[in-house]
Formats: sequence, C-alpha cells, structure tokens
Amino acid sequence: MLHRNLFALAGLSLATGLSTGAAAETDMPFALDWKFEGPSAPYFVAIDKGFFGDADLTVEVTAGQGSLDAIPKVATGAFPVGFADINSLIKFLDQNPGAPVTAVMMIYDKPPFAVVGRKSLGVETPKDLEGKVLGAPPPDGAWAQFPIFAAENDLDMDAITVEPVGFPTREPMLAEGKVASVTGFSFSSFLNLVRLGVPEDDISTILMADHGVDLYGNAIIVNTDFAAENPEAVKGFLEAVAMGWKDAIADPAGATESLLERNPAADAGLEERRLQLAIDANVVTDWTQANGFGGIDDARMENAIEQMKLTYAFQNEPDAALYFTDAYLPDSGFALE
Repeated sequence: MLHRNLFALAGLSLATGLSTGAAAETDMPFALDWKFEGPSAPYFVAIDKGFFGDADLTVEVTAGQGSLDAIPKVATGAFPVGFADINSLIKFLDQNPGAPVTAVMMIYDKPPFAVVGRKSLGVETPKDLEGKVLGAPPPDGAWAQFPIFAAENDLDMDAITVEPVGFPTREPMLAEGKVASVTGFSFSSFLNLVRLGVPEDDISTILMADHGVDLYGNAIIVNTDFAAENPEAVKGFLEAVAMGWKDAIADPAGATESLLERNPAADAGLEERRLQLAIDANVVTDWTQANGFGGIDDARMENAIEQMKLTYAFQNEPDAALYFTDAYLPDSGFALE
C-alpha cells in the first residue's frame, strides 16, 4: 500500500515542477495500460496530426504492464495522466484515501474484460470453466473483475484451477493447451491466439459485460493536483484524445500507420483489426452514440459500485464522486462521427 507521506512528497515535487517554468506546465507524459497495440493508435494519431500540439501540449506516450499499472504512476505524480481500469482505481482509492487521482474521461464504455477459451478444450460458456484450468495474470484487469463474473454466473470457484501466468506466456499456454482458458482483454487475447495459429472458429470469447457484469472499463485518469493547477491543459488533452479516436474510427488503417511508427515490428493487419474490434465492441456503443463520448451514466456507475460489493469489502463508504469527474469534458461529451 502506498502511504500518504509518499503522496504528499510527490505532490510537492509535482507542484515544484509546475512552478519552474512554462514548459513544465504543458508537458503531459501519458502512461498507457499496455504495450503499443492497435487500441493505442488514437493517441499516436493525436500526436502525429498535431491535436496535442494545437492545445499547446507536449505528450510522450509510455507503454504499461497491465490495467492497474498507471494508477500508482499517476497517484504519485510520476505521470500527470494515464490510462487505467476504473474498477481497479475505485479499489485503489478505497485502500489509499485521499490519493490525488481520479478518472476524467471514459474510453471503454463497454469493458473488454473477457475469458477467452478454446472450444476444442471444452470452453464455450461460463459454466464450462468448472473442472478446468484458467490462466490468469495477477495484474490483469480482467482477472481483477473475475470474482464478480463468477458470482453473477454462480460459478464454483473451488472447481476452477487458477494458474497464475505472465502476460507474455498467457496466450502461448492456451495455444499449447496447457490451460483451457485465460482472462484478458477480448481484442488482445483473441488476436494473439490467431497470430499463434489457433483457428478462429476454435476460440470462444466470453465477454463479461454480456454475462452479468455491469462495470465500466478503462478511462483516462489524472493527478488531481496537476489538474487543479492546469485545468485548461487537462481539457485540451481530453479534446485531443477524442479527436484522435474520432480520426481512428474514420480511418483505422491510417491510425495503424501511426502505431507502426512506434512499433515497427507489429503486424499491420493484425493491429488494425485489433483496433477495429475495440472500436466496435468497446468505444462506439449505443450509449456513446446517444450521449457523447467520454462521460458516464451516474445510475450505471452506482450499480457498478453495488456489484463490486459482491466480491470486495470496501474499507470506506464508496463515493462515486471520488472516482470520476466530468468537470473537464464538454456538457454533451465528444462526438465520434
């Protein structure tokens, strides 16, 4: 657990950096949740097309190591902004009251949390997980939500053998049949298996959102001390992010080119398809089309918190206002078309 004195020290360091000159006020390094794959392309589009520059921001994107990775980076002030699972953020704030971090823009309105299995190994439905081995990386955002998924689908956890696996070995172990399923993001695990030669018709993607899990997914998070000192910079950052996504939705192939400049070893076709899967399943939803991109539905958030209580014992009374603010968004959100 991170301690309050660490947050205080980081906040002092951040404030000191902001006061030393104009350059520090517009420098916004951005901590991603994962490595440079298709769904990260919109942020590189925002760099390449000058959307961040138009807002007088200098943005450098740094890869992450999982959906929880950016939270302590932003909370300690190492990064002013990041991309992380909001459900993990809620737990972090419960365990670290007063930590200067909150979500400011929802990206995955429908979360990509999934259990991905192989039909040839007997996994097609949630109940099929019983009696089999499930591979789960401990820092994985989907694994963090698995207890809710299990509760909603009345799964007997004693009948499921959970094998802790690393991110690099997760899909290879499933491809080799060493586990029958894995937790992960739907668009990543599915296409990683395809790349490893697993036939698409042998892959079962069990999206938790389609099986009772009423949670949000990954969001842009911000250090609240930085945001208080630089509200216009945060607003400009979010607008540039929205423009990057809008551009990527209109031209996924072009967005993938921006990604390949940062990850030349990536497979262009695979990453474009990964981006398209994220757009179709997680970003462009009925809700974002009707209400705009970036915000949340308050009633749904309250329901999500209640659902979290099924498997997580809050140390403090949960307060949705601590976890998300729309103060830096336009009133009607951003249009994606």
